[in-house]
Amino acid sequence: MITRKQKEVLDYIKQSTAKKGYAPSHEDIRKHFKLASVSTAHHYLKKLEEGGYLEREANQPRGIAIQPFDFSMSLSGTLSGFEFISVPLVGAANCGPAELLAEENIEGYLTVKRDLVPRASGIFALRASGNSLNRANVKGKTIENGDLVLIDSEDRNIKDGDYVLSIIGGAANLKKYKFDRAKNHITLLSESTENFKPILIMPGDDFAINGKVVGVIKRG
Repeated sequence: MITRKQKEVLDYIKQSTAKKGYAPSHEDIRKHFKLASVSTAHHYLKKLEEGGYLEREANQPRGIAIQPFDFSMSLSGTLSGFEFISVPLVGAANCGPAELLAEENIEGYLTVKRDLVPRASGIFALRASGNSLNRANVKGKTIENGDLVLIDSEDRNIKDGDYVLSIIGGAANLKKYKFDRAKNHITLLSESTENFKPILIMPGDDFAINGKVVGVIKRG
C-alpha cells in the first residue's frame, strides 16, 4: 500500500525513465514536485523501495553534479519492468579538432535503460565537446555539444559508416569512420552544419579506436 504522493513519485519516475532512457536523480524529483529538500525525495524513494515498488543499487557514487544532468544518487536495478545498468562517465571527447586529452578519469555513473545498449559490460559514456557531428544519425539522434555519448569498448568490428571514439596522439575524438582500401588509410569524417576538414590516419600514426558509438543521451 502506498500513499497518493508516493504513487505520483513512482509514476514520475516511470515516465521520466521511459522518455529519457535514464532514471531521475533525487534533485530531479525534488524540483519536479517542488519539495522543500532532497531528503524529502529520499524519503519517498525509501518508502517505495521498502514496498517493493523499485530497487536501488547499493554503493552508487554520490555527489556528482553534471549540468544540465544531475545523475547523483540515481536509481538503478529494476523498476516496474525496466532493467537498468550503471555506466561510468569518463569525461569528454572532442567533436572537432583532435585536441582534448583522453584521460579516463571516472567522473561518476549514470543509470540507463538496459535496452539502450547492446551489452551490459564494456559500456561507458563521454560528454561530447563540439559540433562536428551535429548532423550525425545515431539511432535517429545527432551528437551535439554537451550530449552524452554511449561507447561500446568491446565492439571492435568497425565498419565504414560507424561512429567511433578514437585516440589520436593522446586526444579523444568522436568521428565517422571510413577506410580507403585503395590508399590504405583511414578517414575520420565530420557530419556538421560547420566546415570541418576530414582527419587522415596513415599507417604508423599514433592512433587507436577505443570503441563504437552505440547511443546518445541528449543534453536537454
